[in-house]
Amino acid sequence: MTTYCDRCGEPATAGDHAACRTAREMEPPRYCPSCRRRMIVQVTPLGWTARCSKHGEPAS
Repeated sequence: MTTYCDRCGEPATAGDHAACRTAREMEPPRYCPSCRRRMIVQVTPLGWTARCSKHGEPAS
C-alpha cells in the first residue's frame, strides 16, 4: 500500500505529484512509500537498488 510519494516523501493524497511521476521515470525512489523513511539508494550503470531499513528492497 502506497501511503507516501517515493520521490518527495509527502503524503500520496496531498497535492499533485505529476512532477514526481515524471521525474521517477529517470530517477530511483528516495523515500519508502510505506513509512516515509529515506531509503539507501545505489545507482549503477545497469539500474538501481533502494532499501528501506524497515521494509527492505523494492526492485528497479
